[in-house]
Amino acid sequence: MSESIITFDHVVKEYRRRSRGGGAIRAVDDVSLEINRGDVFGVIGYSGAGKSTLVRMINALERPTSGSVTVLGTRVDRLGESKLRPIRMKIGMIFQQFNLFSTKTVSQNIAYPLQLDHWRKDYQTRRVDELLEFVGLSDHADGYPSQLSGGQKQRVGIARALATNPQILLADEATSALDPETTSEVLDLLARVNEQLGITIVLITHQMNVVQRIADRVAVMSEGKVVETGDVYDVFAAPRQDVTRRFIATAISGLPDEDRVSRLRGEWTGRIVSVLVRQRDVPARGGSPAVRASGQNVSTLISRYGIDSGLVYGGMDTVGGSAIGAITYEFDDANPRFGEFMAALRNDSDVVDFGTAARPVAYDAALAASSRGGVR
Repeated sequence: MSESIITFDHVVKEYRRRSRGGGAIRAVDDVSLEINRGDVFGVIGYSGAGKSTLVRMINALERPTSGSVTVLGTRVDRLGESKLRPIRMKIGMIFQQFNLFSTKTVSQNIAYPLQLDHWRKDYQTRRVDELLEFVGLSDHADGYPSQLSGGQKQRVGIARALATNPQILLADEATSALDPETTSEVLDLLARVNEQLGITIVLITHQMNVVQRIADRVAVMSEGKVVETGDVYDVFAAPRQDVTRRFIATAISGLPDEDRVSRLRGEWTGRIVSVLVRQRDVPARGGSPAVRASGQNVSTLISRYGIDSGLVYGGMDTVGGSAIGAITYEFDDANPRFGEFMAALRNDSDVVDFGTAARPVAYDAALAASSRGGVR
């Protein structure tokens, strides 16, 4: 049975307006959420969704206006600063802009939290050496942040966050300032932190590919509310809310963006149709019904109805150990049986019909009309 390590219970966070009219801004709106020990848990949302405010309540850098936040079995929203210190030592944090001391060496940056916690000097040295080896920076121990690449700086940030052997690691947009290759390397390191050290990781991000890569579970925030939560595969494969669908549309390999759809219509005379591929069923959750697998029988239906077709775009990813993606076809919609074929295809799979050059379907409208619970 999973053990909850972080619990938000009907949490609200409001800020008073400084303008003449007064009033309050609700940054977090009645959020109830549990994060289990050992999870890599993603909190995703567009800018201003409230995700950073929510996560800063874990180490009580923000206090809720109402509701409760329980971390490691303790109501942190009730504690004063002196009693928060031992809990905060069990929570590491890494940042988008690294937050390293420019005048300290790599080793000194990593040792800083150990000094604050009054570790013996020989223990500090031993721990710093362990962490330098773990993050692959032993050769840079005496270097300064200005001599490092962005990825190396973030490795120093991760090592510093791990210095006091935390049980929880908070990563606030930790890869947003990095290029794709370096992002991949940092995510591999975070996955190793979780798997080898057993540390619970909470990822705050607006990058769906980050969640797709290493998270076990995800919460999607919009306007201060958690609008959707679940296992990453389930949320990717069958998003329930419009904001989630927009995120997924940017992350799923093989689903063409709006510009590419326009180019495909110009290059091909037939109907441009994307079929979402979902390898396995998604169970019911949050009051929504179960969603069946998708895209498994396209070739059979094409053959059955005699539809001329061409594969014009596509791609697949593995999320939570199962395949998800999209394949885009050009179909001959002049075939007399095309209507029957599309009805059968929609019944079997999630379909995004972008129309033809002569009769285009607007991109957002095509996504909204997808038939069975995928990217709609």
